[in-house]
Amino acid sequence: MRAAMEAEAVASELCSGHGRAYLDGLVVGGKPVCECNTCFGGPDCSLFSPDCAADVDSGNPLFLEPFWMQNAASSAVLVSGWHRMGYSYNNQSSISKELEKYIRKLHSVVGNAVTEKRFIVFGAGSTQLLNAAVHALALDNSTSPAGVVATFPFYPAYKKQTNFFRSTDYKFLGDTSLCKNTSEANTNIIEFVTSPNNPDGQLMKAVVQGANAKAIYDHAYFWPHFTAIPAPADEDLMIFTLSKLTGHAGTRFGWALVKDEIVYERMATYVDVNSFSVSHDTQLVALKLLKTVLEGKGREIFDFAFGTMRNRWETLSEALSVSNRFSIQEIEPRYCTFFNQVRGPSPAYAWLKCERDKDEDCYTVLKTAGIIGRSGTVFGSGSRYVRLSLIKTQDDFDLLIRKIKTLVSNEDGFKTM
Repeated sequence: MRAAMEAEAVASELCSGHGRAYLDGLVVGGKPVCECNTCFGGPDCSLFSPDCAADVDSGNPLFLEPFWMQNAASSAVLVSGWHRMGYSYNNQSSISKELEKYIRKLHSVVGNAVTEKRFIVFGAGSTQLLNAAVHALALDNSTSPAGVVATFPFYPAYKKQTNFFRSTDYKFLGDTSLCKNTSEANTNIIEFVTSPNNPDGQLMKAVVQGANAKAIYDHAYFWPHFTAIPAPADEDLMIFTLSKLTGHAGTRFGWALVKDEIVYERMATYVDVNSFSVSHDTQLVALKLLKTVLEGKGREIFDFAFGTMRNRWETLSEALSVSNRFSIQEIEPRYCTFFNQVRGPSPAYAWLKCERDKDEDCYTVLKTAGIIGRSGTVFGSGSRYVRLSLIKTQDDFDLLIRKIKTLVSNEDGFKTM
C-alpha cells in the first residue's frame, strides 16, 4: 500500500501536460522533479522556447503515452522486493510460460503472424535478437563468412551490429542488389527484411533467392497502427518488439518466432550466454501490458494508436501538399484484416525528399529551418532524403508541423546554407 501511495504521489505531478515525473527521477525538497518534453522547461514544464528546434530524429514511441495514462489502473504493476529473485522459473526455464501464452494469443487476435509450430525466443528488445538470428543462421556456413545484406534504404542497426561484433562467421556486404541470386554461389546470404520498412513504411519481401539464402524478417512495425495487416506473416524467422507495439521502448523486451528447432536453440543459447536471459521484472511488466492490450481484443489500443498515426500522416501530407520543394513517400491504401476495411497509410516515419537540385544536403536544409531529422545517408540512401519521426510526443509533432508550414510558406525566399 505504501508503494502504491508513492506511485500515486508521483503520478499526481501534472507538469503542465508537457512533461512527466517518475518514481526513479530526481527529488528536490522531498518533491519529484518534472522531466520536460523537448522545448519546454521550468519547474512545471510550462515554459515554451519558441526558437527551439523540432527534434524528430529519434524513434522514441511516446505517442502512446496518453493511452497508458488513460489505462493506468489496468496496466500498473507492483514488483515486490522478493519477486523471483532466482535465475530461472520453477520449471528451470528462463522464460515465463504465461507470457509466451499471451504472445501467441496476441498474434492470433491481431492476425499478423503465424505462431503454430513456432518456437519463441525472448530478448532484450529486438536489438539483441537481430544479432542472435544472424549468429544462428551463419553457423550453417562452414567454408566462408556468411554475407549479411539488406535492401536500401535499410535500418542502420543491421550494418552497425554486424560490423561491431566482428565475427569470423559473418560480415556485412551491403545492398541486396549485389547478390539477388545465390543458387550458384558458395557463400550463404543472410537478408534482413524490414516489413514495414524503416524508414519508408513499405511492406517488403525477401529479394535474395536460392538455396544459400536465408531471411530474417524484422516485423517491429507490423502492427495495425503502423500498417494494414493483409495476412498473417508466415516466415521461418520473425522478430517483434514491445517498444513499437505498446510504446515501452525502455522496457527492452522483444521476441522471435522461429520455425527451425536448431536455429531456435542457437538463438536461445546466444541470449543465454550474452545476458543470461531476460529480466523476470521485464517479463512481468510485458505480461501485464499485453493483458491490457488484449482487453476488448485489442480494439481500444489499436483504435487509439491508428487514429493518432493516421491523423499525423494526414496533417503532414496536407502541410506539404502545396510544396514544390519537398515530397514524402507514397503508401497505397490496403485492405486490413484486423480492421476489416481498406485503410490509408499511418507510417511511423516520413521519408522526406528535397526535390530541388540545389538542396543536395536535405538534412542541412531542414536543420537550418529548425527541424532535426535523420539523414538518408544513415540508411544507405542518398543525402536528398531525411527521415522524420512521427511517433514522438504530441508536443514534438506539433512543433514539427509548425516548422514545416513556415518552411513551405517561405519556399521562394528561403536560402540554404
